[in-house]
Amino acid sequence: MDGPRDPIVAVTHPDPYPYYRDLVTRAPIYRDDALGLWVVSSAAAVTAALTSEVCRVRPAGEPVPAALVGSAAGELFARLVRMNDGTTHAMLKPRVSAVLAAFDGTLVLEHARRHARALAERGGIGHLIVRLPVYVLASLLGVADERLEDATRWTADLARCFAPGPTSAHVAAGALAARELCALLAARGRDGDDVAVANGVGFLFQSYDATAGLIGNTLVALGRYPEVFARVMRDAELIAAVVREVVRFDAPVQNTRRFLAHDSMVASRPMKGGEGILVVLAAANHDAAANPSPERFEPFRAERRAFTFGVGPHACPGESVAVAIACAGVEALLAAGVDPGRLAADVRYRPAPNVRIPLL
Repeated sequence: MDGPRDPIVAVTHPDPYPYYRDLVTRAPIYRDDALGLWVVSSAAAVTAALTSEVCRVRPAGEPVPAALVGSAAGELFARLVRMNDGTTHAMLKPRVSAVLAAFDGTLVLEHARRHARALAERGGIGHLIVRLPVYVLASLLGVADERLEDATRWTADLARCFAPGPTSAHVAAGALAARELCALLAARGRDGDDVAVANGVGFLFQSYDATAGLIGNTLVALGRYPEVFARVMRDAELIAAVVREVVRFDAPVQNTRRFLAHDSMVASRPMKGGEGILVVLAAANHDAAANPSPERFEPFRAERRAFTFGVGPHACPGESVAVAIACAGVEALLAAGVDPGRLAADVRYRPAPNVRIPLL
């Protein structure tokens, strides 16, 4: 099987990990002229890019994507903590993290299992993985069960709107979705605080693709490693260990981007203000300096370093919530009779530049 030609194509390649491991060894930091980006892939280089004060989440001259400016989706985007840096981010991140921290782990799992069982009964794998993350987070935010399907539809529209290169139809649908989702959460008692409402919506769309990928990739891993699957079928409590290794081994979020605020040294390389960096999280997960024998799928690793949820100021605070949702989803699908071995026989992936979601 030929390897991918670049780290963007790698996201949907059947097996990008030999390529990533080679990249870490051969070119942990390089300028890709075809992509117009710096690429960082080793654990050290990824950490440097994600913790550097000069590396920002948005280009200096484009805090909101040009296609969204003037729309309700653009207004929502501007209020998201993850899309801001500096004092705004430092002030708002603790508030957002506190909301997620208040979701008791037992309560999250209770919501996730309830919704996962119902979704597994009503539809197939694809039906569950695209709905479960939104169902769980929306219900934790106070949305009634009868509005969860609406919330999922609007979240899907918003995710398409925020993806690179949205069409005018995507922007229009995303603007409507932004208004509807903000109104839905404001009605749940968050009115009067636009930032809280916007970041509540952010929880929904940030988990929408990433957690779907985590559920799907866990099922694929169980199909590819029958000895692990056999252990899980004997003891469902082991699913959490499998999910956490999937976070490292077959990351649902494969890369992210940063932009230089001004000329500076990043990861020991001189870079110019305005240049972009492709931060290959999935490659750093496969750096032997961070995880010995990275090619081994080992749910019971004594120590594990996963970069999938980021490091530094913008590290995602929702990892434990995502893992709990994924565990419940996998548990429900296995109980419904899903055969991971059949799923893993010929896997294709949803076209995307940064998220790895199997079409199941």
